Amino acid sequence: MAFVASFRKRRRHARGESTLVLAPTGSGKTLAAFLAAIDRLAFGAERGRVIYVSPLKALAVDVERNLRAPLAGVLDQAARAGVAAHEITLGVRTGDTPQAERARMLKHPPDILITTPESLYLMLTSGAQKILASADTVIVDEIHQLVSTKRGAHLFVSLERLEALRPKGARPLQRIGLSATQRPLDEVARALGGYESSGAPRRVTIVDAGAKKDFILRISAPDVDMARLG
Repeated sequence: MAFVASFRKRRRHARGESTLVLAPTGSGKTLAAFLAAIDRLAFGAERGRVIYVSPLKALAVDVERNLRAPLAGVLDQAARAGVAAHEITLGVRTGDTPQAERARMLKHPPDILITTPESLYLMLTSGAQKILASADTVIVDEIHQLVSTKRGAHLFVSLERLEALRPKGARPLQRIGLSATQRPLDEVARALGGYESSGAPRRVTIVDAGAKKDFILRISAPDVDMARLG
């Protein structure tokens, strides 16, 4: 969780800037990516929707489960401090989501939608598109699994479709990419941010918190005079 503190100090995601984060597994980067959104959803006047995209359905389910405790903790601490806070709702939309749950989601859209690239595309091409129009933040986890694949190209097209749904005059969609192994960072950042209509790449701030290993080299010999060996 040490990475959470360092990422909060940067405040870039709180300002709505698109950000690519490289940090070791288990360092808290996923929660760090959600922090500003949770703060805005719980205490802000404007409550844009957050979309979390995972390349794996199992990871999507894990993230939904792991977010419930922090969200409950935020409400509990706000109540203790006498501060008004909005309840934040979660929803998972994958190929395994029952039809009844999908219908319920259309009537009561979640504040944080957890999905996969394929399900996001299907929502963009159906009546579910209307619940995506208010999305202002997209978090793409394990982006290294997508960036150089056809699935990734498909996802980045979906992100541009989300961009096109933004209200006129609104700030660009905030895109946050996460991974522990992505390289080269500048190319991944360009893929994540996409390009303006002018052809210029959108700005994506790179946060490189990757762990650098220190090596200690020691040479041991049975005899100083190697000629005497044997």
